[in-house]
Amino acid sequence: MANLTTEEKAFMNSLFNSYDLSMDDIFRHQHFVIIKRQGIEKIMAKAGITLQYVVEGCSEKYAAVRCEATNPEGQSITTFGSACPENCRSPYFLEMAEKRSKSRAILMLCGLYANGVYSEVEEAHIND
Repeated sequence: MANLTTEEKAFMNSLFNSYDLSMDDIFRHQHFVIIKRQGIEKIMAKAGITLQYVVEGCSEKYAAVRCEATNPEGQSITTFGSACPENCRSPYFLEMAEKRSKSRAILMLCGLYANGVYSEVEEAHIND
């Protein structure tokens, strides 16, 4: 993770220590830190986060999933994930919408979204 400021290095060290992450769990994309799927799973387990899903819409060409994530302290966040041909290369829209909603909810609940940390399933859209 070359070219990080002192503040960014401190944040990354804290992130790694808090959630038992390794360099295999992340990569850097331009100005953002990207957490891979296994990193998301580690964060979820370490933080004790539970999830509830609701399929908001699903067809051959679109899927949307609502995800509510709750931590042991009772804090929760609700967010959405969607997938369609314009934003997803895979034909498995429901599965991708689920992955996106899960990743967003976990990263938001842990305060990582606010610090420029995103999931790999959103990589194509972080500049939107």
